[in-house]
Amino acid sequence: MTISSMTGFARTDGGAEGFGWTWELRSVNGKGLDVRTRLNGGFERLEPTVREAISKRFKRGNMGVTLNVVRPGESSAYRINRDLLAELVALAEEFDRASSLSAGTIADLMNVRGVLEAVEQQEDDDSRETLDAAILKSFGEALEQMEAHRAEEGAKLDEMLRGHIDRIEETVLRAESCASVRSDAIKTKLKRQIDELMEAGKFDPERLHQEAALLATKADVREEIDRLKAHIVAARDMVKKGGAIGRKLDFQCQEFNREANTLCSKANDIELTNCGMELRVIIDQLREQVQNVE
Repeated sequence: MTISSMTGFARTDGGAEGFGWTWELRSVNGKGLDVRTRLNGGFERLEPTVREAISKRFKRGNMGVTLNVVRPGESSAYRINRDLLAELVALAEEFDRASSLSAGTIADLMNVRGVLEAVEQQEDDDSRETLDAAILKSFGEALEQMEAHRAEEGAKLDEMLRGHIDRIEETVLRAESCASVRSDAIKTKLKRQIDELMEAGKFDPERLHQEAALLATKADVREEIDRLKAHIVAARDMVKKGGAIGRKLDFQCQEFNREANTLCSKANDIELTNCGMELRVIIDQLREQVQNVE
């Protein structure tokens, strides 16, 4: 499986049964799958089907779904409320006889609310089912576009993620090769520190042994380096496997960061400190890209 980004866009147009429509889908990163729909023209009835179709294809991302439906070139039908119009005509004639002011014309009376009403065309069940099926088919095409776009963005992410992991590995290997990490360097430094303590005065041998063990633990970063190497292998396996790995990779970044921080705190020379600081920068860059992975 390939890596999928949570960023994508899709648009499809269609027409059937005298209707025309446009689907627009927009997706950005999110902690989970959050779908927001806006279906106009009384087509809210399609929302359950739309949500179900999205949840089957995608695991994470904030997705906005818009459906605009129009009837291109359709002439509107109108109905005259004759009873109301007759009542208004009678009143107009009455006022016309009783006053010198003009009571108005039929055209004026037509503008009175309720006299002229637009008639909505009624759809039978078969027509509605045919129309819904055509609109949903177009929506399926939009989903395929969205999936393809997210996969395309995912391919770019895959390349960047592998590059960041390679840089982490290079920095870890450089840290491992630092003279301060080698056992002889650690022994030399411990001997110098113990000699300094001995020159300062008498110490209890047992206490001195404890202090030496503590200094050795603080100076040895091989355990952190080993764990970093293990995290590198795990991260590469996740990227290779693909799929919805965003949450797992984010957790892996936390593990990377924890070991890098410990490495910095234990660093006993400038070279190792620089390696630790560089690791933290690369890990932050990796985690920034991971936020876009599904």
